[in-house]
Amino acid sequence: MKLDHKQHDIEIVQSITNLSSDKFDSNEEELYTPPLNFSMVDNGVFRSGFPDTANFSFIKTLGLRSIVYLCPEPYPDHNVEFLKANRIHLFQFGIEGTKEPFVNIPEITIREALQVVLDVNNHPLLIHCKRGKHRTGCLVGCLRKIERWCLTSIFEEYQRFAAAKARISDQRFMEVFDASGFKDIPTSPCSCIKR
Repeated sequence: MKLDHKQHDIEIVQSITNLSSDKFDSNEEELYTPPLNFSMVDNGVFRSGFPDTANFSFIKTLGLRSIVYLCPEPYPDHNVEFLKANRIHLFQFGIEGTKEPFVNIPEITIREALQVVLDVNNHPLLIHCKRGKHRTGCLVGCLRKIERWCLTSIFEEYQRFAAAKARISDQRFMEVFDASGFKDIPTSPCSCIKR
C-alpha cells in the first residue's frame, strides 16, 4: 500500500493547528500555555517573561502567592484583575530595560527584590520582566550567588535564557555582586525551602 505523504502531512498540520487554536485537547482537557521563558528556579520560585491572558490558566496551576515584577511600566489592568481574583500579591521593582553597555543595574533594587524572593512567606512566587531574559536573569544570577553557585554555572543559566542577546554588562553585574549580606541563607541547592 502506497501512502500519499502530502495528504498525510496536510492532515497532521491541520490537526496541530486545530489543537493550538483551542483551549482544549481532543479529550476536552484544558490545555495550558506557560509564559515565554518559563522555568522553575527553586522550590516555590519560578521565572518567566511577561504573562498575558493566554497564560492565566497555567499561572493558576502554580498556586502563586506573589509575583516579583522587574519592569517600571504599570502592570496592565487585566493582569491586576487576575492577581486580585487569585489573591496574588504584586511586588514591583522598576528596573529600566536597556541595551546600553555602561548603564548600571541598580544593586539596591536587586537586593530589595532578593529579600522578597528569599522570604518563604511569599512562596510560591513568579519572577518576571518583559522577556524573562536580562532583568530576571540578573536577579536569578544574584540568587545563585547567594546559594554559592560557581560563576560558570550562573553564566550558563543566564545564557540559556538570554541566548544571543546575552549582555556582558549583566554578567559583570552578577560577577561583582556581593552576596555576603545574605550570610544566614542555607547553602542547600533548594535554599528557599522552609525548614
